[in-house]
Amino acid sequence: MREVIMDIVYIVSAIMFILGIKMLQSPKTARRGNLVAASGMLFAICATLVHKDIISYKLIVLGVLVGGVAGVIAALGAKMTQMPQMVALFNGFGGGASALVAMSALYDVALLPEGAPRFWSGFSIGLSVIVGTVTFFGSLVAFAKLQELITEKPISLPAHKLWNLILLLASLSLSVYLATNLDYRFAWVILALSAVLGIMVVSPIGGADMPVAISLLNAYSGLAAAITGFVLNNYGLIITGSLVGSSGIILTKIMADAMNRRFIDILIGNVTIQVDEASFAGVQIKGTVKKTTPEELAILLDSARAVSFVPGYGMAVSQAQFAVRDLAVLLEKEGKEVFFAIHPVAGRMPGHMNVLLAEADVSYDKLKTLEESNSLIGEVDIAFVIGANDVVNPLARDSQNTPISGMPIIEVDRAKTVVVLKRSMKAGFSGVPNPLFYLDNSYMLFGDAKQSIQEVIRAYKEYKGIK
Repeated sequence: MREVIMDIVYIVSAIMFILGIKMLQSPKTARRGNLVAASGMLFAICATLVHKDIISYKLIVLGVLVGGVAGVIAALGAKMTQMPQMVALFNGFGGGASALVAMSALYDVALLPEGAPRFWSGFSIGLSVIVGTVTFFGSLVAFAKLQELITEKPISLPAHKLWNLILLLASLSLSVYLATNLDYRFAWVILALSAVLGIMVVSPIGGADMPVAISLLNAYSGLAAAITGFVLNNYGLIITGSLVGSSGIILTKIMADAMNRRFIDILIGNVTIQVDEASFAGVQIKGTVKKTTPEELAILLDSARAVSFVPGYGMAVSQAQFAVRDLAVLLEKEGKEVFFAIHPVAGRMPGHMNVLLAEADVSYDKLKTLEESNSLIGEVDIAFVIGANDVVNPLARDSQNTPISGMPIIEVDRAKTVVVLKRSMKAGFSGVPNPLFYLDNSYMLFGDAKQSIQEVIRAYKEYKGIK
């Protein structure tokens, strides 16, 4: 009877997960959807806690307390600019937990009689260790790159793909051997090989492709959980892991399309093209950088009819989203058309800009997709580029064999006037120079984005006599 009740609760939890994901599609219901999905997880946890095979509740309570305190401290201490790193760590810990739980199941599987169920359970343990460990160590590399603990540039070895293939085949072969022997030592060897594989898979991925890497690691963490669910015969874990894995794969496909990457290349960690300086030979960066001031922009804004904002990671760094919202509201009150052009991979994680602007209560209907933005950008009088770089770089469209070549961009160079807010002329995360800064219709406003926008607001109000 207890098992039946657990299965029913798992099914209810799964329905709540699906409803929660569905509600996340709309900003109006996103918070409620998050609460519904979290409640579903709480139900699943409570159902698991009444399982007859649990030995020590003391250890579980201790784990909840330690993990809960660590999680709260990490969440409260993390800045908005550090959200991508935090997401990467979440992915990693999820995968690592799945691997360790699967290894702990070796004792129970060893008690099964010889035959197909025992073999496939043992093989599933090996698969879970592989996927979970790759997720954990790959996520640590992603975290280190995002946190700038190591270089964000691609790191690869000679015959890198061949080494990856050898490590994968060796891990799979040992998983087959583990399924026939159920020897703990082989599980640890699989874990060690998979750890190296995880590092090798993510290290060649450069900063420009990090949003796609995070999305893929999220899918891997779900896949590891689902496999572990098969090992434990836990329907809740299977369903939850499958939802996370499938949604992560779908998001990765969206990211791949947004960056003009082949999906199969992303799956094998081959998403970054090495910078070839010769590729810039056909595109000469001409022109002179023209600086502007808030006072000059106030005059330009007065005559503008349509204004767009193109946010990037620099907006997150300076926490300029609230100032940008204030400027947008001010311009709308003056009768000007305003919208936000959102590139799918702007920032360091999927949806990074959407989260920042939602935090500032920017109306969702003001956020335009890449395609919508490019259909409108030609009629824009002033396009403010706030800390964005690679996602507006014309070289992605006009040059070949660079890390961003072929990536669809927001074509702000077609706007009548472009105002770029940056601290310096430094290239973007990909390391590719940006000719946008040198165009005849482009102006640079150097400094902290938040302070710069606030100065523009002040200058515009003074020019218009607004109190």
